[in-house]
Amino acid sequence: MNLDREQLATLRAVVDAGTFDAAARALRITPSAVSQRIKALEQQLGRVLVERTKPVRATESGEVLLRLAREIALLEADAASALRLDGTGEGFTTVPLAVNADSLTSWFLPAIAPVCVERRIVVDIHREDQDRTAELLASGRVMAAVTSRADPVPGCSSTPLGVLVYRPAASRDFAARWFPDGADAASLARAPVVDFDHDDELQSRFLRRASRRPLDPPRHYVSGSSDFLQAIALGLGWGMLLESQLADAARGEFVELAPGAPGIAVPLYWQQWNLRSRALDALADAVIAAARASLRPR
Repeated sequence: MNLDREQLATLRAVVDAGTFDAAARALRITPSAVSQRIKALEQQLGRVLVERTKPVRATESGEVLLRLAREIALLEADAASALRLDGTGEGFTTVPLAVNADSLTSWFLPAIAPVCVERRIVVDIHREDQDRTAELLASGRVMAAVTSRADPVPGCSSTPLGVLVYRPAASRDFAARWFPDGADAASLARAPVVDFDHDDELQSRFLRRASRRPLDPPRHYVSGSSDFLQAIALGLGWGMLLESQLADAARGEFVELAPGAPGIAVPLYWQQWNLRSRALDALADAVIAAARASLRPR
């Protein structure tokens, strides 16, 4: 199979940019040239590689080539950096990653920042729920991910990082209003909840454990880590907070709803492609070391 590197790079640009026009601007060619390259690659392989939707999505066959295109780009960038072929010594390597929101806003960015500066790495971070980050890894959209999935995605390695622990909390005024006698099944069935998004299961997991029966309280959806925290602080509802976030309870901002009960534990893993890359390996070393210093042991 003799694949054209230029066509593979165009496929990567189209999926990353989301449209043929945006890919053309990134590649500094015409949209017609982008379309011709993709069509030529599809004709060579005899299969459709991208769904012409907005945004453009890779098909199952396209995902295979997307991963190949990213591997080639990463290895070329590694080699150019090692040989200083960029002429100035200031070339950058791009590494797409998938990270859950709570890791992103707590320990993850401080872990990778020094590596990015030292090794001239730029990261393309996809924020996604820890239960779904592995899907981006399997699709070829990212090269590594912080995920709750322990078993390796095909073609990847999996390394335990540690455990995030969440506890139910609310503002003091909210707790006094809705849980004057404690958070029991009856009060939990009525009190409003704040969910991060429609896929957030943490609050529902606590409800099932606390009530032993289905509950359907009113729900707010606030998709932003700082906004989620603010919504709880403002008394819109209760929600599951990290133990580190509950340190604010000492200042009177939050009160824990079930202080004697165990929290909800979410084990995290670092999965990355089985590809020897100085940039990717350096990020992995930094992430694994920081996670083991910041998270609870498994």
